[in-house]
Amino acid sequence: MKQEQSIQTILEGQTKRALRAYRLRLTASVDCIRFLLKQGLAFRGHDESEYSRNRGNFIELLRFLADHSAEIFGVVLQNAPSNCKLVCSDIQKEIVHAASIETTNKIIEELGQELFSVLVDESRDISCKEQMAIVLRFVSKQGMIVERFLAIVRVSETTSMSLKVSLEELFCKHGLSFSRLRGQGYDGASNMRGEFNGLKALILKENSCAYYVHCFAHQLQLVLVAVAEKYKRIATLFTYLSNLQSTVGASCQRRDKLREERAAEVQEALKDGDLSIGTGSNQETSLARPGTTRWSSHYRYVNPIQKNSGSVDTPLCRFVPGMGGGGILLTRPPCAEL
Repeated sequence: MKQEQSIQTILEGQTKRALRAYRLRLTASVDCIRFLLKQGLAFRGHDESEYSRNRGNFIELLRFLADHSAEIFGVVLQNAPSNCKLVCSDIQKEIVHAASIETTNKIIEELGQELFSVLVDESRDISCKEQMAIVLRFVSKQGMIVERFLAIVRVSETTSMSLKVSLEELFCKHGLSFSRLRGQGYDGASNMRGEFNGLKALILKENSCAYYVHCFAHQLQLVLVAVAEKYKRIATLFTYLSNLQSTVGASCQRRDKLREERAAEVQEALKDGDLSIGTGSNQETSLARPGTTRWSSHYRYVNPIQKNSGSVDTPLCRFVPGMGGGGILLTRPPCAEL
């Protein structure tokens, strides 16, 4: 019997083809997941059945790759073995977890044995679970100050001791130590910057060189908001703007009317040459609410009003543009037409 016709040779050939198909299938899934992670897009769809027109970003992206590569098309989705498609949610989570581990290891490798500072802030997710976001700040080998997001740690309590224990466990996991810490940056919450029992004080007891700095951006925002609230005209302005946002945002018809008026103004201005054309210019804007502790949100709040100053002309208010990009908000009592 010829050697190439032996059972062992045939089995080895089938094994090699199956292994190559598996690697190609896995590479396609990993590439799709890397793209979705980079863009910050959702993976799953509401209906991922074979008869669905939209099976979610992951499946649709994998299908797109298959449509543009005959080699990938032959090993994924309907052409893959039923028990090895590599598209289920568990497989996606495992690949995402592996990507997070590799990214974290790269950050720790970049840090090396250098000194660093830590930035911590509390964050609550959509399911109302308390979390702690941790960022490392250090000088890279190129002499540049960089900030790297390290992890989000689930915490059961927000007491200073609980936060310190969670932070210490994370440091031990990645081979870091409080002795290499040279800076701490938190907001002004008592459990973070407390002089005696705050997280700052607990870390300073172990390392007196871990100097604490209150977030300058947060301080500036708090000062600006506090000063603005004390100035009657500015406080009145934002009160009227809030009424305007509530009036327009409460009705889809009013929103559509505002968009139509704004689009007509833009078209007229383009014909007269008053507006320039370019990528990102003259985009449609909406009216948003400002945050209580973020002055930048107040700017994003006023900016659409200024851009739509000609369109915002209702019985409730009228924004009259002024010199230097400012304006005056003339108010009227609400009318039944609204």
